[in-house]
Amino acid sequence: MEFDAIIIGGGVSGLTAGSLLAKSGLKVAVIEKSYNPGGSCGIFKRNGMTFDIGAAMLFGFGDKGFNAHRFVFDCLEEPIEVVKHEMLYCMNFKGHRIRFGEDINGFAEELGAVFPTERANIKRFYRDLEKMYNDVMVANPNYTTPDETAAKGAMKSLVRHPLSYARFLGYLNKSARSLLAGYFSDLEIFKFFDKITSTYCYATLEESPAVLAAVMFVDNHAGGSYYPAGSTIFLPGKLEKVIEENGGIMLLEKEVTQILFKDKKPMGVELTDGEKIFARDLIYSGTVWNLYGKLIGRPYLTLDRARWAARQVPTYPSVVLYAQVDSAVIPEDTQPVEMLVGNPDRLDESEVTVYISSIDDHTLCDQDSHVVLAIGPTFENWELGDESNYLDKKETEKARLIRVLEKRFPGFGDGIRYAELATPRTIERYTNKNGGAVAGPKQMLGQHMFKRLHTRTEWDNLFCCGESTVMGTGTPTVTTSGISAANAVLKKRGLSPYVYRPGRKNMVRILEKPVTAQKLYADLPAEIRTLMQKASRCQYCEHPTCSLGMHLDIRGIMRRVAVGNLAGAKMKIEHYIKESLIFMENDPLDCSFCEIRCVLNTDSGKPVEIQAVIDQLMA
Repeated sequence: MEFDAIIIGGGVSGLTAGSLLAKSGLKVAVIEKSYNPGGSCGIFKRNGMTFDIGAAMLFGFGDKGFNAHRFVFDCLEEPIEVVKHEMLYCMNFKGHRIRFGEDINGFAEELGAVFPTERANIKRFYRDLEKMYNDVMVANPNYTTPDETAAKGAMKSLVRHPLSYARFLGYLNKSARSLLAGYFSDLEIFKFFDKITSTYCYATLEESPAVLAAVMFVDNHAGGSYYPAGSTIFLPGKLEKVIEENGGIMLLEKEVTQILFKDKKPMGVELTDGEKIFARDLIYSGTVWNLYGKLIGRPYLTLDRARWAARQVPTYPSVVLYAQVDSAVIPEDTQPVEMLVGNPDRLDESEVTVYISSIDDHTLCDQDSHVVLAIGPTFENWELGDESNYLDKKETEKARLIRVLEKRFPGFGDGIRYAELATPRTIERYTNKNGGAVAGPKQMLGQHMFKRLHTRTEWDNLFCCGESTVMGTGTPTVTTSGISAANAVLKKRGLSPYVYRPGRKNMVRILEKPVTAQKLYADLPAEIRTLMQKASRCQYCEHPTCSLGMHLDIRGIMRRVAVGNLAGAKMKIEHYIKESLIFMENDPLDCSFCEIRCVLNTDSGKPVEIQAVIDQLMA
């Protein structure tokens, strides 16, 4: 098979690049190891409850600030519904509950009450950073990475706001701690800011570049945080929808083993089953270590480049607890995102970020429970020991995390209805993140910004996006890297890149909290909403019993229908019919035996209405 562009990796960055290229008319293939697109941004289900895999707090959907997601959906002309959290998060720090609200002045007042000797300095700090943020980030919207920013655009910002831009550039090679030292002297407030950078930049104040921290400290408030209505399945699902509606294909449960070369130039990829796929351009959206350590063969790779990649320091590995708990154990004042700081003096395993998205989205679970995602660092060696020891270690770690959560949510352990743990091995298995380092290479001085993987590589037809690239981790930043990669391909081909244009139709609809099934996509025709609701009951089983004995991807069809990707779902059915040499001029496709095997039929006697969904799609 031959394409205009192959996207290696179907995480948010790769899907962003692929959807923009497909929208521009290029024939795109996205290759993803998992059976679901999205990487860390997606869901799994247990007992009818919906759990976010990892990315559960999304920035970038607002009408101001660093709003890369809004830009992409506006460019794609693809509607998406989100709910806006009341605040970014709440930090539990040394007995204080510090609320990160939209009002940055109000936040400065609240923080001043926690650190009274620094009250005036806190106001000055945020006033200065907010002005720089507005002058550099807001006044001249730019949805590309620094390595791809045209000199003309940079000069425009410099001329309009020379002092702010000079200050911004001055932070490039300074630490976040040196930035704070210009304002504060109380050591305790340094510990507070250290917890912000360690949680969201995965680096300490000494390690974090001031230029990244300065933007983050303000965007925490200006941009706001959001959650896709109906679960995070909608973000990757909508991008996949655009790809498939515009003639692209999704090659799921396929893994690239090597990049193929001809005349010392990339020309395609080989998959684990030996299949070879070719394209004029390739976009890689995985980790820097997998690119230069696995996919590019030594004949095409310099020793210096291989050593450079190997020396990139990873972020710490993580463990994730997924739990369903009685709603009674979650206090009414709980925010959907809470940071639990166990040890204010240093990073250790008691530092956990808790996501309870069901507070704002009631479609995720039943009304008397909540679904909880708790993620934090682990410093254990998860590679040692046999399988029995590994499973015992998982249970021990699960119990430890539950004890951490008990301190904030008394009775949490007794209120658990279901719980499971993902270790670094689990994370690497499903997302290809080496060693379970969820944020890729650490964003620290010495390997930040231009010292990371760039959009353009040594070859003029191999491009990169994702958290290993210039802007690092976070959903809006990897989305921006996907925009940059797509634009680099478009510019190379003489096609128009995606740039900011005032007046684009807004495709982001913000729903009132809490989201309910009645509110979700209420503006769609009734028959489409009903179809989506039927499909959304699918559990997206890792090993689906419904399709045993046939090659019809029922799980994939239901997932597509659930997010409104009817064209993609119909193509899956049509492909099955073609490959199976089934002729259906008069007889419909019979899936009655699939419903008998459906896991929901086994559990409750109420299977997913597979036959009805397929009949309506093919009507």
